[in-house]
Amino acid sequence: MSLRWGVAHIYSSYNDTIIHITDVTGTETLAIASGGQMVKADRLESSPTAAMMAAKKAAEAALEKGISGIHVKVRAPGGHNGPHSPGPGAQAAIRALSRMGLRIGIIEDVTPVPHGGCRKKGGKRGRRV
Repeated sequence: MSLRWGVAHIYSSYNDTIIHITDVTGTETLAIASGGQMVKADRLESSPTAAMMAAKKAAEAALEKGISGIHVKVRAPGGHNGPHSPGPGAQAAIRALSRMGLRIGIIEDVTPVPHGGCRKKGGKRGRRV
């Protein structure tokens, strides 16, 4: 039996972790879960624990739909103001996906990178601390 591949889009900021599993084209959503759905307290939304629980839930739904392998796309907020490094939930989510028995294919960073664009905030002399 050949592997049926899907793509796990993991968006991980310092406030939340969102796991979105699609088919290989990225057009058809198979499963979606976030850290905020898993915990009661706002401050725990981005925690590795919440990310693990969300990944587990999304993986179960994907496995039901016959997905057996997954390519991972990790995204941090990025852009010209957000941090370019993913939050604490990203690694935990990937680990949870592989532990659920999904084969992990390519792990890729898809954080948006600005090419010039708008001017950064902070004025002419930058942010003075």
